[in-house]
Amino acid sequence: MPAFVNPFKKNDVSDFEGVYVPLGQSQRHPAALAAAHDRKDSLAKDSVSDEKKLESPSPDHGDNSYSANTVEGLRAEIELEVAASGHDTPYDRKSRVVNKAISDIGMGRYQWQLFVLCGFGWLADNMWLQGVALTLPSLSQEFGVSSTNVRYTTCALFIGLCLGASFWGTASDVIGRRLAFNATLFLAGVFGLAVGVCRFFLFHLYESPKFLLSRGRQAEAVATVHGIAHKNKRTTWLSEDILNEIGGVTEAEEKQKLSIGEIVKRNLDKFSTQRVAPLFLTRKLGLMTCLIWFCWTTIGMGYPLFNAFLPQYLANSDSEQPTATRIIYRNYAITSIVGVPGSIIAAYTVDIKYVGRKGTIAVSTLITGILVFCFTASSDPNFQLAFTCLEAFFQNIMYGVLTPEVFPAPNRGTGTGIASCLNRIAGLCAPIIAVHAGEANPKAPIYASGGLFLAAFVAMCLFPIETRGRQSL
Repeated sequence: MPAFVNPFKKNDVSDFEGVYVPLGQSQRHPAALAAAHDRKDSLAKDSVSDEKKLESPSPDHGDNSYSANTVEGLRAEIELEVAASGHDTPYDRKSRVVNKAISDIGMGRYQWQLFVLCGFGWLADNMWLQGVALTLPSLSQEFGVSSTNVRYTTCALFIGLCLGASFWGTASDVIGRRLAFNATLFLAGVFGLAVGVCRFFLFHLYESPKFLLSRGRQAEAVATVHGIAHKNKRTTWLSEDILNEIGGVTEAEEKQKLSIGEIVKRNLDKFSTQRVAPLFLTRKLGLMTCLIWFCWTTIGMGYPLFNAFLPQYLANSDSEQPTATRIIYRNYAITSIVGVPGSIIAAYTVDIKYVGRKGTIAVSTLITGILVFCFTASSDPNFQLAFTCLEAFFQNIMYGVLTPEVFPAPNRGTGTGIASCLNRIAGLCAPIIAVHAGEANPKAPIYASGGLFLAAFVAMCLFPIETRGRQSL
């Protein structure tokens, strides 16, 4: 493999020899095999029922109607998903075939490299929040602004987050995931630029195959999947013939494209009543949906009320003996480092019997809320350091589990999108509350943060669904 790669190269299937294997000889994902087995049982039961009713042998369905390694079996999988989603176009069918192909390839080197790359992207994003938080005490002294009014600075950050989440989500469907990701890294600043340079010349990021399908570039979409399989040293059964067999052959590429208007409409459709209604299909699911949205809202406000102004709280600027700047930065760094193992531990505790996801997130949220209140008990730097470290640790456990996986797959984007929107709006309101509440009592924003975490804990205890040991719906 060359040391430097061309980030703008268009890939072709011929670039990845030895990757393609016929569908009949491929290794399908266990979930696909299980679904095929269920279809076989269903057909067998229907056949027995028909024989009893007609008192004559039923026609032989053959193995093709339920085998996961035939085009007929693959088509049956797609038909079920299309019927559940409500969208039935060549693009929808072909994109679902691509999803199946990538799922069959499995997790490999390409995904792990992408995982690391996206991790650095999140790091660059989070550095802005931490950076602004660290500058608040200095900004207050430099410009003679009160320690409460200077908190309006974070409002600009959260406004940018709200606008960015709204714009780039749709923009990535128009200009492509690769360009949108690189552009946001570049705009994030020097650190983002450094990561982007490394990405350009050391790691070849393939364009999203579904984006390529939406723009009528089917051959490139197939080549992308072949490239992922080649990177992972695996094989794939995906070909243009299979896509055309299931999704249909279009006379012209333009007919397969989604216009910009259609892309925007599809994004807005996530929030339509038709997309929201299935989240309340049953009483249990409706209750779970409301509770998840409530938790995302309360945590979206509680987190920045404490963490966005933590350097100010550590400075003890309102006390008779303010903490030295060196100690503030030291304690802040230690707190951030101690919080890292929390997410790793959460990955294991969610699968412990009698604990699961519900127990993990509820207990960690309860402890987080209690520790936030304990932080106000003393202004001693060492005391505050101990409690901020514990708070960061359990807070990261909480964030490691906070996921809307209980939403049905066809409507998961809608449920997640609304939860994220509520989270951002609550985060935008946090600085305003911190300013006005802080004028009356410097510790009031901390009390509010702790109360919001405890309110989220109560909601989590009421979760009617536990997803431990289950696949997503």
